[in-house]
Amino acid sequence: MATKIYIVYYSTYGHVATLAEEIKKGAESVPGVEATVWRVPETLPEEVLGKMHAAPKREDHPVITARQLAEADGVLLGTPTRFGMMAAQMKAFIDSTGGLWQAQALAGKPAGLFFATGTQGGGQETTALTAVTQLAHHGMLFVPIGATFGAGMFGTDEVRGGSPYGAGTFAGADGSRTPSETELAMAHHQGKYFADIAKKLKAGASAA
Repeated sequence: MATKIYIVYYSTYGHVATLAEEIKKGAESVPGVEATVWRVPETLPEEVLGKMHAAPKREDHPVITARQLAEADGVLLGTPTRFGMMAAQMKAFIDSTGGLWQAQALAGKPAGLFFATGTQGGGQETTALTAVTQLAHHGMLFVPIGATFGAGMFGTDEVRGGSPYGAGTFAGADGSRTPSETELAMAHHQGKYFADIAKKLKAGASAA
C-alpha cells in the first residue's frame, strides 16, 4: 500500500499554499508515496478577509477534518506566523483534535512543519518551537530537515526563508513578495526528505 502523506496548511495570501504544492511534488517524487494537500477551516468571516485583501481559497485543496488526520502515515503542517506562533486558524484546527489525542491515534506518526512570515525575524523558528508542543502531546515524531538541504542552507547571497526546522518563505510586509526559487527548492527537498522517512517508518512498522 502507498505511504500516505497529508500536507495540511492555512494560508492568508497564498504563500503557504505555494510551498504546500512544492512539498507535494517533492513527496510524490518518492516511489510508493501518495501526497494530498488539504487546508484547514477558515475562522474569519468573508467580510474581514475582504478587508485584509486575502487571496482566494484554493478550491482544489479540500478542507480537512480532524478525524481525517488519522488516515495519514505522515503529516506536514504549514502556517503563517502570528507574533511568533502559528496562525489562529491552524491552532483552532489542532485544538479540535482532542478525540485523536485521547485515543493517541496520531502517536508514532512523523510530522513536519513549514512556514511563511512577513519579514526576516518574523518568527519562523519560534513558530516551529511552539508548534512542537502540539506534536509532543499527540506522541508524533517531529522530523526537521536539519542541514540536509546542503549548500542552499548556508547561502548568504540572498534573502531566504526556511531553517533546520522546515521550509519557509517571506511574504513581505504587504504580502507582495512571492517564494524564491531557493525557497521552493527547499520546500521540494523537505517533501522528498520527509516522505522517504515516512515510507521507511511505515515499512519498519509493517515488518514488525
